[in-house]
Amino acid sequence: MKLSRESSKPVKVRKRLLLSPVREKSLDLVRAPFSSDLKSKYGKNSVRLRIGDSVKLITGEYSGVEGKVQKLYPKEGRLTLEGVTREKIAGGTTAIRIHASNVIVTGLNLEDKFRRLKLEGTS
Repeated sequence: MKLSRESSKPVKVRKRLLLSPVREKSLDLVRAPFSSDLKSKYGKNSVRLRIGDSVKLITGEYSGVEGKVQKLYPKEGRLTLEGVTREKIAGGTTAIRIHASNVIVTGLNLEDKFRRLKLEGTS
């Protein structure tokens, strides 16, 4: 099910994302676009993120920072990166949750044989 392409009105898209079941949200919300070289290599525009993928932030306070995906939050459509932290008031640091639409995939974790075969387009 495609969540955001059924209407062009932002209000309807946000409402559908908010009210749709978690099992449908989690499938598409942790996707991110490929960098231009990966786009030409695999012939696809985006991929579902996994732990270990290398991504680059393109917007926000930390734009330009590259790191590996540390943890995914499918319900929120967010992720945390290694090295992107903020200091707490009481001391210590905490990881910052970044929305998946604010990153570009620069490297893939291809340890999984099935993921590699699916990206290459072979069965």
